[in-house]
Amino acid sequence: MARTEREPETGLKGILSTVGGTPLVELERLMPGFTSRVFAKVERFNPGGSVKDRSALNMVATKIRSGELVPGRSTVIESSSGNLAIGLAQICGYYGLRLVCVVDTRTTRQNIAILRAYGAEVEIISEPDPATGELLSARLHRVAELVATTPDAYWPDQYANPLNRRAHETTMGEIAEALDGKVDQLVVAAGTSGTLGGCAEYIRRHGLGTTVNAVDALGSVLFDSPVDCARLVPGHGASVAPKLLRRADADRVVHVGDLDCVVGCRTLVRREAILAGGSSGAVVAALTRLAPGIPPGSNVVIVLPDGGDRYLDTIYDDTWVQRHFGDVAHLWDGPSDAGFVGQLADIAQ
Repeated sequence: MARTEREPETGLKGILSTVGGTPLVELERLMPGFTSRVFAKVERFNPGGSVKDRSALNMVATKIRSGELVPGRSTVIESSSGNLAIGLAQICGYYGLRLVCVVDTRTTRQNIAILRAYGAEVEIISEPDPATGELLSARLHRVAELVATTPDAYWPDQYANPLNRRAHETTMGEIAEALDGKVDQLVVAAGTSGTLGGCAEYIRRHGLGTTVNAVDALGSVLFDSPVDCARLVPGHGASVAPKLLRRADADRVVHVGDLDCVVGCRTLVRREAILAGGSSGAVVAALTRLAPGIPPGSNVVIVLPDGGDRYLDTIYDDTWVQRHFGDVAHLWDGPSDAGFVGQLADIAQ
């Protein structure tokens, strides 16, 4: 779906008319010797910088069209520490809606600054929920309090809202259109499960026969992580299972660790000059794990949810990487050959 087609179809104008229609780029240098074609859906080209713009727009614009949200009167209240918050901030700013975003102490200063630049109000949760020990649970509790005490409040609730899933049917529709329906493998990170669920629904309804590979984090509760561990890299996995999650949406599941994400990101930028975020590194790592079992001549699509500019002080900072993982630069600075597949497999064991 080209961007120029969106305004007549949806009635969107201004910057919001550029949500979706992101490029599908063939990656010819990422995996030398791989016998299938690899394409990347590069979601950083959405105006708010991530795939979450699709969810945010669908969850807000649908309610404006129905009259449930009134610009200048209604307040949108949501829990998010990153990309969805920024997407909502841009969309609410465009429509003249008040936005209160509940984040926690893990949210980067850069993201908080971006939210405030768009005019959003930010509440920062510093204490985890006493019952669960999770900051996310505490954020959700605070959102519920704010919704109950704020007149004309709307909680999009990205973790349970079917409009989140529905938004990503367009993501898969654009991929299928670009490849004339021949999408043999899809590799997509799972978090709220909006992207995973929307893509899977499109595949089912159109009978594409695509194998859906979900990428989950080690330590996540989504798909029975084999280990229980803390997670450093945000964007995939979850500490609380979202209501949107349907495990049957995934044909296969690959669990990746934080170091996998770092190596995937660093390799992607060195081989393809794509500066991408942590969940994109997770998807790259998962692809290398899956590669030996993918039939030659397949069309493989990976979804890159966001850009790497919001990870410059973590994943792309050598000091941060060395502090958490030691001297691992050889994993991406070595020869540009198929050995990368084996390196990542070794890391995961």
